[in-house]
Amino acid sequence: MQKIIKIALIAIGVLSAILWYLLPSPDMPAAEAAQSGALNSMFIITYILLGIAVIVSLVFTLKNLFANPQGLKKTLFVVGGFLLVVGISYVMSSGTDVDPDFMAMSDEGTVKNIGMGLNVFFILTIIAVASLILPAVKNMFSK
Repeated sequence: MQKIIKIALIAIGVLSAILWYLLPSPDMPAAEAAQSGALNSMFIITYILLGIAVIVSLVFTLKNLFANPQGLKKTLFVVGGFLLVVGISYVMSSGTDVDPDFMAMSDEGTVKNIGMGLNVFFILTIIAVASLILPAVKNMFSK
């Protein structure tokens, strides 16, 4: 099995090198370059490899997760906490806090989703910083 994977990776590498050589020149207009067969083939190879990587990582993660019931319980708590943060962030975002000039480029739902994403980022950043600082402060005062 390992020999087959090694041969497949070598073949993909050689094919990618050939396609790299066939890429359009930098002075070609972007509209023409986007229609290049070599460029499209490279994107297809990238999507296939990305799909394989995602599927393999999910399969092994789920396999290890179900092999350890204690880890599954902890993972469910983390996923539940993340969903709680997403829910709170969605409620906190208004969707109307955009300059009217820019509102013509998107609708209120898109602005609300962007606000939710920013709120999730801010909340998770605060949680990460707090989980780094609080143990250090606790350690400092316990000695």
